[in-house]
Amino acid sequence: MMIDIDLLLAYGASYKKLAADEIIFREGSSCNFYFQLVEGTVRWVNINEDGKEFIQNIIEEGECFGEMPLFDEGGYAATAMTDSECVILRLHKHTFHQLIREHPEVHIRFSQLLAERLRFKFFILKELAYHDPEQRITALIEYLKKTKKSICPQCSQLKLTRQQIADMTGLRVETVIRAMRSMHEKGSLFINRGKVYCNGEVCANMTGVITGRCSA
Repeated sequence: MMIDIDLLLAYGASYKKLAADEIIFREGSSCNFYFQLVEGTVRWVNINEDGKEFIQNIIEEGECFGEMPLFDEGGYAATAMTDSECVILRLHKHTFHQLIREHPEVHIRFSQLLAERLRFKFFILKELAYHDPEQRITALIEYLKKTKKSICPQCSQLKLTRQQIADMTGLRVETVIRAMRSMHEKGSLFINRGKVYCNGEVCANMTGVITGRCSA
């Protein structure tokens, strides 16, 4: 948990329930709240003039999002949209500043978070500049493994759609499909009934994966 829920509530945070595909805030708009996801998933995207999304991050339960303007007073750098029904906690910006002044350990965690997300941006830019589709996808998966995000810890199922992978790597979804099929044939991924599993050789020998019985 990024910030303990009881601590947020003690400072006056409130719950808000959102439907799927609902916009929480738009790129460029002013920041008034600290947001923390309690249930569901949120995608953090930039949208071009043609409506194509580039996914900056997939936010999972317990993570915060839209934190940059809390520190630099600028507008939001991307748009936040719900992928499913979500429950969020939000705390007014001024109260958030009071919280981190009175709890420096929280401020330190935010510094670590900002550094991690900046490092991810350098990583993505490098992959976009130099590597072919299979290398881009492999690099993204390795990053997700390292950060323990969007991959089932029990069966190694990748919990991103092909479209989301395309939006995160700057590829066309058709290119992602072809590349992942090639990776499956090479054994670096395992695809079963449309689901993608990392560590292909290991997953291919997992009965629960092959029969679709993973509890996750």
